[in-house]
Amino acid sequence: MASASTAAETATRPVRERILQAADTLFYGDGIRAVSADRIIAAAGVSKVTFYRHFPTKDDLVVGYLTARSADERRGVERLQAAFPDDPAQVLEQIARTMVRARCEESFRGCTWINAAAEYPDADHPVRRTIADHRTWFRQVLSDQLRALGVTETAPVVEQLMILRDGAMVTGYIGPGTDDPQPLISAGRAVIAATVAAQAD
Repeated sequence: MASASTAAETATRPVRERILQAADTLFYGDGIRAVSADRIIAAAGVSKVTFYRHFPTKDDLVVGYLTARSADERRGVERLQAAFPDDPAQVLEQIARTMVRARCEESFRGCTWINAAAEYPDADHPVRRTIADHRTWFRQVLSDQLRALGVTETAPVVEQLMILRDGAMVTGYIGPGTDDPQPLISAGRAVIAATVAAQAD
């Protein structure tokens, strides 16, 4: 049960934020399909009328949940780019380290995007389009850093790095996982180095 201070803090947040925070915790922890609107309404401490005013359907809430998670990841990458403006290799390495740290957290339940995609098989569904938009953004981040490293044909390398990324997230959940980021970093470096060498020939 939430403490009085936690309940008071929750009550002072803007209503939409409270709903999204409750959805984030429950959707990620228990699965989207497994969580009812009533559970989120109870966790957020709002009325049904208020809930449906902000999110007319559950799908609207799922899109909102994923959009908020995407925005958080984008801010994280922007911070890395600001910290290492002239070092694309370090940006890529820090992205890998961030992923490994995330999968070591007790609350880790796998990749947000892979999990959500598994629950929504229709590629034309708004939820799947939100997932696709996020992954398109992340692919562009990788492409931009690769281009800064001198890779001219980035698309094949991006796909290989995405495979490494997805594999690392799945392995981190089903185990046996590791808190050592070096295997992922080394694999990424090998992919990039091989491409740069091939393009130089």
